[in-house]
Amino acid sequence: MTTRLFLVIMLLIIFSAPPVLAQEEKAFKINTAKSHWTFLGGYGVTHPGFGATRTRVENVDLILQYGRFLSEEAGKSWYRGRHEILIEVPFSAVYHPKSAIMTGMNFLACWNFTASERIVPYIFGGGGFVYTNLDIHGLGSEFNGNYQGGFGLRYLLKERTAIEFNYRLHHISNANTADPNEPLNSSKILFGISFYQ
Repeated sequence: MTTRLFLVIMLLIIFSAPPVLAQEEKAFKINTAKSHWTFLGGYGVTHPGFGATRTRVENVDLILQYGRFLSEEAGKSWYRGRHEILIEVPFSAVYHPKSAIMTGMNFLACWNFTASERIVPYIFGGGGFVYTNLDIHGLGSEFNGNYQGGFGLRYLLKERTAIEFNYRLHHISNANTADPNEPLNSSKILFGISFYQ
């Protein structure tokens, strides 16, 4: 009797588990996520002649990003979305005109457009601080500030992951705390992967 009861219970567990797991996978949407970790990598280059930028600087970027959603879904139609704060720890390896590093911390505000369940465009802006040992005369200081703004696109995959692309216009300067104060105005193109919770 106990063997039959055990077999019946085991069969119920085996045959009921796959639909439950499938429902959990289907239930995930960007509008139910609480946070995410994202790893981004890409390329950045300054634009001599844009503002007071005079020096061409090229670098490879790696960024660790934590995103925390601050609101439930709001709005209607195509602009429906969610507020998010992004905290980033960027690392840049400069290879032109000289070898150097740049690192720091960024705090960005973000709006995710959630009208589509799989394709999520977003816009963001904010700033932070930067340390660099890049030895160019115009920069004037090793410790600088930055601000940036841009847009991106997330494509949601199964199992709470997304692939991501973003473009940002990035500004670094010492905010006139040192002389000279030649800014670095650059474009950054980044690709990555996000893991949602």
